[in-house]
Amino acid sequence: MTSLTASSLASSLIDRPADAAADRDIASARRVLRMEAEALTALADGLDGAFVRALDRLAGIAGRVVVSGMGKSGHVARKIAATLASTGTPAFFVHPGEASHGDLGMIARQDAVIALSNSGETHELSDIVAYTRRFDIPLIGITRRAGSSLAEQSDVALVLPPAPEACPLGLAPTTSSTMMLALGDALAVALLERRGFTAADFKQFHPGGQLGRALLKVTDVMHKGDDMPLCALDTPLSTVIFEMTAKRLGCVGVLDAAGALAGVITDGDLRRHLTPELWAERADSIMSPRPKTIRPKALVEEALREMNAKQITSLFVVEADRPLGVVHIHDCLRAGAA
Repeated sequence: MTSLTASSLASSLIDRPADAAADRDIASARRVLRMEAEALTALADGLDGAFVRALDRLAGIAGRVVVSGMGKSGHVARKIAATLASTGTPAFFVHPGEASHGDLGMIARQDAVIALSNSGETHELSDIVAYTRRFDIPLIGITRRAGSSLAEQSDVALVLPPAPEACPLGLAPTTSSTMMLALGDALAVALLERRGFTAADFKQFHPGGQLGRALLKVTDVMHKGDDMPLCALDTPLSTVIFEMTAKRLGCVGVLDAAGALAGVITDGDLRRHLTPELWAERADSIMSPRPKTIRPKALVEEALREMNAKQITSLFVVEADRPLGVVHIHDCLRAGAA
């Protein structure tokens, strides 16, 4: 039999309640996630022509998508509006309470409205619903009840499948709000794919965010035109040194007679060839042929990775062998790549 020391026995007695509490927490979290995952599976399996009709309505408008909801549905509606807007579908959130006090004026006849209500009987939505019926504005309702007022008034009703709330009291919207959120994502992504929305389009809407920075191309940060350090094959090294110092990028590109990049001279090359005769040499005598280059459509992140892997600090951006610019490692770091 294994003997326990006094300290190990005390430690095991102290840890047992904590372990039991942790087990209960993990079990609770897993139960919630599994319930919501099962509900999402049922939601996906139940999608039908109504989803396509909703997409047709949203894709066919000349205006914007107005998303509204109250309480938890309101929080979800804000997120859906933000996701639509960032993926190429102009959209914004309107609070139903504010709508009844003037914000209905934000909704134009060319717009469409997505209204969210778990019960489908949210009183605060009634003015928005009535406004869409009066001015023939397309209304898409997302609700749990097919026979609700919202579903009956909507041009297209997206009805959530029956699923118990993950809240053990059955009161807090949890499973239902998760399904609403996921259905909003499904609408946004399907519209994105219909419109052929690209990563470049996404970058235009996220210039200041991490995602936008991650999609920056080398052409967005490179030095070009007169800022490029360049010389010809027969340029005296005294002139090359002046060019390298003036442009402050630690390198000079060497061009052949056709304007193609034939080689590169770095400040390291100058130090390695430093002799009294260096001043009499030409650029092609010490240049490194076949320099490392990068294509114009490469992302800044790729350029940074290449420079780190090759242990160099600059890359010429080349198209059809001709230099378009040069990107320095500091340009990548300033752009937020790391």
